[in-house]
Amino acid sequence: MIKETKVNAAILIIGNEILSGRTQDTNSNTLATWLNSLGVKVEEIRIVPDIEEKIISTLNLLRKSYNYVFTTGGIGPTHDDITAESVSKAFKLNYETHKDAFKILEAYYKPGEFNEGRQKMVKMPSNAKLILNPTSGAPGFSVENVYCLPGVPSILKSMLGGLKNDIVGGELIISKTINLRTVESEIASSLSKVQNENKDVEIGSYPFFQAGKLGVSIVLRSEDQNKIDECNSKILQFVNEKKIEIVER
Repeated sequence: MIKETKVNAAILIIGNEILSGRTQDTNSNTLATWLNSLGVKVEEIRIVPDIEEKIISTLNLLRKSYNYVFTTGGIGPTHDDITAESVSKAFKLNYETHKDAFKILEAYYKPGEFNEGRQKMVKMPSNAKLILNPTSGAPGFSVENVYCLPGVPSILKSMLGGLKNDIVGGELIISKTINLRTVESEIASSLSKVQNENKDVEIGSYPFFQAGKLGVSIVLRSEDQNKIDECNSKILQFVNEKKIEIVER
């Protein structure tokens, strides 16, 4: 399979607990870091409540806009776990028991433990492909370019290894960081000029506070090492002209 030069993705976080602040989302960081290592750039992250209409409309928009969409949350056994049914409706597929998923959980639980609530975790879109779960048994699933994973961070992380061969990335994204002992206002004009002259390099400016002093981390990101190097040289040129100290972090 030929790799596309640029491959992108969106992450859809599903759950009232995230929006209420009761639970902190760490899954988007895990997914973005993992996808970046495969040459897939995450370009959008959204959070929606456990409301069917919101899930369906957002998912339909994202899956038509990006190469991949990853959802987290809402595939458990409780009444508010509605992701699988919502995905079924988004794709206009039947929401039904997946026979292989049923066998997996039937074998996973002790006799009498595979109750009605847990059997809900084997219901998904009719043509779904399973994403195996080495931690707690209950699988995730994928339909076309949409991959549905659980919301528990440790379980989600354990399932990514089984997806590696499914994700075809583009060119790996290279990054370089330059840490400066300065403030953003001191370099804003010069940095804007470098960005305007290097459209193919994403330049980020991030303030930090270290050892009682302010600083700025400039992060360069691109698929092309030569363009990173060229951009880096231009930044170092104005850094030297302004006599700004480069520091380690």
